[in-house]
Amino acid sequence: MDFRFTPQEEALRKKFNDFFQAEMKYAPLEWGTSMEAIFGLDACWEFHRKLATKLAAKGWLSRPWPKEYGGEDASLVEQFIFSDVMGYNRGAGVDHWGIMLLVPTLLVGANEEQKREHLPPIARAERFWTQLWSEPGSGSDLASLTTRAVRDGDDYVVNGQKIWSSGAHRADWGFLLARTNPQEKRSRGLSFFLVDMKTPGITIKPILSLDGSHLFNEVFLDDVRVPARNMVGEENQGWIASQMTANFERSMIALFAYLKRELEELVEFCRETKRDGKAISGNALVRQRLSQMAIEIDIGRTFSYSVLWNQIKGGLVMAAPLAAGAKILATEMVQRFTFSACQIIGLHAQVKESRWAPLKGRYEKEYQQCLGLSMAGGTSEIMRNLICAMGLGLPRSW
Repeated sequence: MDFRFTPQEEALRKKFNDFFQAEMKYAPLEWGTSMEAIFGLDACWEFHRKLATKLAAKGWLSRPWPKEYGGEDASLVEQFIFSDVMGYNRGAGVDHWGIMLLVPTLLVGANEEQKREHLPPIARAERFWTQLWSEPGSGSDLASLTTRAVRDGDDYVVNGQKIWSSGAHRADWGFLLARTNPQEKRSRGLSFFLVDMKTPGITIKPILSLDGSHLFNEVFLDDVRVPARNMVGEENQGWIASQMTANFERSMIALFAYLKRELEELVEFCRETKRDGKAISGNALVRQRLSQMAIEIDIGRTFSYSVLWNQIKGGLVMAAPLAAGAKILATEMVQRFTFSACQIIGLHAQVKESRWAPLKGRYEKEYQQCLGLSMAGGTSEIMRNLICAMGLGLPRSW
């Protein structure tokens, strides 16, 4: 494994870094404290969209795409560098659900008409997306979902309820899994649709967190007519479409880069803050915690490089178990880091929206959020099952 980048790649890293360093100076005070801030606060959402427009103008939102759809056929390494730089700078402007999740599916599974209709608006940052998958009784066991889609002429009529739809109240479009063949069990009867969120019959109700912040939503679909041409892939083959990915980077490097930035700021806090007349950094237990976190973050970044290398050499299928491992490592590391940071900062870690709040009061929110990261996008248990099945070849059951 070669960890070195070429001079051209290092120049590209500098270009990305210069951009984010210049633009993130204008981020709202609450930016970077939580995903709720991005979707719940108007100032953060407007900043997010504004930066997306600037990234689109540079062609950076669509760099990994094929040239015929406005991309540059950028390599996995260049995608990796962009994610690394964006994570470290707590960058805004990338629609996670549209660009990171939907676009790979469209590039592999959509027909030419669908690509021409949907990819350009995403590349221009004109269309933001939400994921309409989970249901009240179907979260991790997504194949058990019950939302129905019935063919009626040139449309499908959709009825059902989705839940935990992040950012649905801000989204322009959504991608939906619904059951088109109730006779088939589990994943075999599902289809994948693209839905305009302004379609009559769609009702969005907020699910507010205990502190009143707004990220999640319930989405009710009552006789929603979705054009048949908005089905991605074949009828009853939606599960396959939902699993499709193009040659996109899956290393979790952005989260490890984010933690690296967090650690640097926490170390600086410990150097500058005194207790009983002595800097916190002089405390042996604090130093041990900080060094342990530094080691773990470096291990995580190395693991990300390993995922990238294996994707380049063996493709996404070979790298899938490693990517699942990176997801477990990164999300559980966030928990350990957050808990340790709160212990080091002490009671002031509970303070927010005050000039007395250390590190902009970020840990008050991160403490509440960090456990959810190991559930979003597939729980750690599901990731471990994937590692066992795809990586170790173990049977699904004994």
